Amino acid sequence: MDAAALTALVQQAALDLGFDAVGVLPVGPSPDQERFGAWLAAGYAGEMAYLARRSAERSDPRSLLPEAQSLILLSARYSPLDLPPSLARDPSRGLIAAYAWGLDYHKVLKPLLFQLDGVLRGASGRATLGYAFVDTAPVLERSWAAAAGLGFIGKNTCLIDPDLGSWLFIAGLLVPEALAPAPWPGSPRRQSADTDLGLRISADNVDASRRRRRSTCGACIRCLQVCPTGAFPAPHVLDARRCISYLTIELRGPIPVELRPLMGNWVFGCDLCQAVCPWNRRYARPPRLAAFQPDPDRVAPKLLDLLALDEAGFRQRFRRSPVLRAKRRGLLRNVCVALGNWADPSTVPGLREALHDAETLVRGHAAWALGRIATADAVRALEQRLDAEADPWVRQEILSALGAH
Repeated sequence: MDAAALTALVQQAALDLGFDAVGVLPVGPSPDQERFGAWLAAGYAGEMAYLARRSAERSDPRSLLPEAQSLILLSARYSPLDLPPSLARDPSRGLIAAYAWGLDYHKVLKPLLFQLDGVLRGASGRATLGYAFVDTAPVLERSWAAAAGLGFIGKNTCLIDPDLGSWLFIAGLLVPEALAPAPWPGSPRRQSADTDLGLRISADNVDASRRRRRSTCGACIRCLQVCPTGAFPAPHVLDARRCISYLTIELRGPIPVELRPLMGNWVFGCDLCQAVCPWNRRYARPPRLAAFQPDPDRVAPKLLDLLALDEAGFRQRFRRSPVLRAKRRGLLRNVCVALGNWADPSTVPGLREALHDAETLVRGHAAWALGRIATADAVRALEQRLDAEADPWVRQEILSALGAH
């Protein structure tokens, strides 16, 4: 097959596997590398030191596969945040980012990338494997995805597909074949039903491609305004240190005290800046891949149920889920913050129990929550625990909670 035929084969195979969009580019120096370096230098990565450690590799994907000549970028949609008001407004429930409602996307998309690579190898005769990645490799995947025509980078730093919104996973495949470049042209909305997702090279595609190139956020700043912690110092710039997703997932230690009251009842990730986006409100649709359909157990679970999880219960409830990344201690830390923001006296018995948890991270945040509730029972629980607590940080949290009253 010639280069153009191989590219067409790859694009059609990707759609058949369940991806929503696929673009092909020649490999070269990474777009936005300079801006990424400036972002790191500003300290916006917080404790994500791994981003700086592999910064040099991000400058060119060929550091991962020296023989690579082409880069295939793909997107797959997941369930948009669409909770019934009875759940969305219930402070007794924990909010989990919609991308974590289904199975772990790494474990779903990686095998599909290997299948796609197999299709290409079968056609080209290549014996070696390509390099597949799903947001864990040192690749500036959003910038590459935008360059491949999969969308544009919004003011909230998410990739926004004008046909689908931003409820998307991004995946990539580095291959040695010199494929014909083919930025994704998009599909006209009147033809975008799941029963009609075949690749089309037509005048309609040309029109869609032009529209996609013109797509931007315009004057809209809803995503910047809705963020309760002020995580956007400027459009297109995210200060991860103030982002609820970072605080509930990436941050391994205590959540800064001044940010806790601003986090509401988010216990894993945050979707606020995507939920208000007009592109999502108009064009988001349910996922094609069954693995990303919501698991009812992970959609707005009750906070007290989560607080009662031991290690085995945590692993069982969130088996094959991205929530495992937070670990039990991280999730229960977040649950304690949500309970403190709810401040309902009925939660005192559960928080009193959490004051005796084996994890200092849980005990300290349980103390903060009890301080926010501040009933006689809550204060009594704090005073009783103070006598037995040996960890200096937890003792300080208890003293601060008591001192506030």
